Amino acid sequence: MMASGARRISIGFQGGQVLALRVSDEQLKALHKALGGAGWHELGTEDGPVRLDLGQIVYVRAESDDSRVGFGA
Repeated sequence: MMASGARRISIGFQGGQVLALRVSDEQLKALHKALGGAGWHELGTEDGPVRLDLGQIVYVRAESDDSRVGFGA
C-alpha cells in the first residue's frame, strides 16, 4: 500500500494509449530518471507494480500537488 501522498500521473505510449496511475513522488522521480533508457522499468503504484517498456513511452504528465475541490477559482 502506498502512502497517502500519491500523485496522479498519465503515461502516453506510441499508438495513442494512455495509462492513468497513482504513484508516490519517489516512484515518479525514479521513472523520470529511467526515461530515455531502453528496456523495462517497474513502477510501484497504488494498485500494485506495473512494468513499462521505456522505448514505447511518449510522455509522462503529473498533476500538481494542489488539490482541486469545488468549483471556485
